Amino acid sequence: MSVKHMISWFELPQGSPAEYENTQNRILEVFGQWEPPDNFNIEVFAVRAGEWGGHMLVECDDPLTVHKVSFEFQARPVVPVQEAVRVELEAMAWRDSLNG
Repeated sequence: MSVKHMISWFELPQGSPAEYENTQNRILEVFGQWEPPDNFNIEVFAVRAGEWGGHMLVECDDPLTVHKVSFEFQARPVVPVQEAVRVELEAMAWRDSLNG
């Protein structure tokens, strides 16, 4: 089963300005050569305006692929709001059907 993941990453500047610039150069060098795995469907890939970091919404059936692809990040499974509301309404209807 394929699961959607919202991956967020945050860059924290460390070291001297020259060290930070070298780090940024290396990140861009690596990213310029990166290819997403076949089972890693990127739906949204965005950088937060005015910050270092961003978000990527991916659909992937293998959590190890998600783990392998990212730098330091947070990944949380997500579901479409329509599906979340549907199952919440089902749970509420079941709860309301209980005696007591």
